[in-house]
Amino acid sequence: MLERSDLAENALAALHDEDYDRPFNLQNLNHTTMIFMGDRQQQSLDGEWNFCVDILDTGLRQKWFAMQPADPAERLEPWDYDPFMGETVPVPSCWQMLKEKWYFFEGSAWYTRSIDFSRKAGKRSFLRVGAAQYDCKVFLNGAFVGNHYGGSTPFFAELTDRLKDGRNWLMLCVNNVRTTDRVPMRNTDWFNYGGVYREVSLIETPESLIRDFFIHLKPFADGSVLSASVVAEGADSATIAIPELGISRTVALEDGRATVDIEAAPLLWSPERPKLYDVHVSAGDDRVSDRVGFRTIERQGRELRLNGRPLWLRGISVHEDDEKRGKVVTEEDLRRRYQHAKDMGCNFVRLAHYPHHERAVELADEFGLMVWAEIPVYWAIDFANPATERDAQNQLLELIRRDRNRASVVIWSVGNENADTDARLAFMKGLAETARAEDPTRLIAAACLVNHAKLKIEDRLASHLDIIGINEYYGWYDEDFSELPKILANSQPDRPVVISETGADADITEKGPKTGLFSEDYQAEVYEKQIATLKELDFVKGMSPWILYDFRTERRQGIFQRGFNRKGLIAADKATKKKSFAILRSFYHAVAAREAEEWERS
Repeated sequence: MLERSDLAENALAALHDEDYDRPFNLQNLNHTTMIFMGDRQQQSLDGEWNFCVDILDTGLRQKWFAMQPADPAERLEPWDYDPFMGETVPVPSCWQMLKEKWYFFEGSAWYTRSIDFSRKAGKRSFLRVGAAQYDCKVFLNGAFVGNHYGGSTPFFAELTDRLKDGRNWLMLCVNNVRTTDRVPMRNTDWFNYGGVYREVSLIETPESLIRDFFIHLKPFADGSVLSASVVAEGADSATIAIPELGISRTVALEDGRATVDIEAAPLLWSPERPKLYDVHVSAGDDRVSDRVGFRTIERQGRELRLNGRPLWLRGISVHEDDEKRGKVVTEEDLRRRYQHAKDMGCNFVRLAHYPHHERAVELADEFGLMVWAEIPVYWAIDFANPATERDAQNQLLELIRRDRNRASVVIWSVGNENADTDARLAFMKGLAETARAEDPTRLIAAACLVNHAKLKIEDRLASHLDIIGINEYYGWYDEDFSELPKILANSQPDRPVVISETGADADITEKGPKTGLFSEDYQAEVYEKQIATLKELDFVKGMSPWILYDFRTERRQGIFQRGFNRKGLIAADKATKKKSFAILRSFYHAVAAREAEEWERS
């Protein structure tokens, strides 16, 4: 048995030491190791990988990562798993969608593939994993490289000095167990998929390297000044060019950093005219490009303003979920999502409850849809635990640094439905401060709780936000609909409220009811009452009802749910529209027409 082999080193530790994970949980692959992608060339590592589920973490105990390829007939010990041959799975994928026996599996799984490599002088090599749920440990040629926490943000590992000419063996150990110190914690209301579910690639760069680049309209500069910041290694200067605007500016780097203001008069990005510019950046031998839109988003009292004009957010919430692929998204799926949103009259989408694929915000730029982006500080979080706070801070920083050049992203959200405690206030206030420090050009929000005893919004976090998100389900979880206008009348907040969730389930399959709860007619009635109430409140500046498509969730097993949340305005097939779709569409188109008339008059 491998516990007695030279690999395990100590049979007692291999069998009985429950601290086996500690050497492999450095969380050293984080926001500090990110590199700016732009349009970098990538060698795809997608495709078939050798695979094994490992519920007892035998692989870490026995050190599977240190095993060398060997013919089974020539081995000295019986292997419990062969990383180099046997069962394979596609990457990207979620293991739940591949075999029924893996559907509810939570634990570790091992992915292995070879990389053929030829070293080039003056070049660096990086592994990029788009997302792996949740803890991903990276091994190359038998050595531990590092691990990453967070199931929805990308991470990078430099492999320059670890790759050898010829064949290399890359192994990923991915663990999706829900624990009390992770973000989110154990109890959520979406499916806990597992696996390497976004793209994996190898990136080659020069020795000089652009780590980060951020360009935006400078706040309070009347739309005539761009502010750009560059972080680079191995270079003395950086050049920023926007050919369409006739801009080419070279700045000196001090300690690898530079910030510069550039006079410009770009056409402003908006849902009506989603204008994007090609931006090129060079530092040393490194070159990157990006497609960037420029716009302003601000709060003035209870008002929201986009490019100085009043704004009402006509939105819908969406999950990253598919009936057949799980969390794996495709270009076709994203385009269908946004086409449905546009058809409904949306100018805005809430990407709940975690960072979605980066292509989602790139396409939102092109479609002219504003985005509420968030991290999964969701429900019960161990707010007093420094490890939990480190996880949340890192996920927020990775999200912001990945997406802050996207004009579509107008809101960073730092949490959803957390009870107002002292520990939570300190935790969430810290996240809001981090978001503002990293990106002063966007609004900060969270979905706050209501005091139902007092019928009032009085979450202490609200004073640290630009937008108060309210998740309310009057007509569904809350029976007395008359409480909704009372709550809003009692509150009179000094800043805008966005109804970040509202809705009702409707099972439109042959098993669904025709009347009452879970019927299509009942859902439609809830939407009609919600719209009639909310449209009369002047400090409600938008809504993102729950949700565009029905989605999978373990915790909902009623006779009409059967493992799905059925609040979608469209069924899980992403094609069949429910009656409520047309009701919301009619309201949004009326709001848009009224706004257009007001803008014309002004």
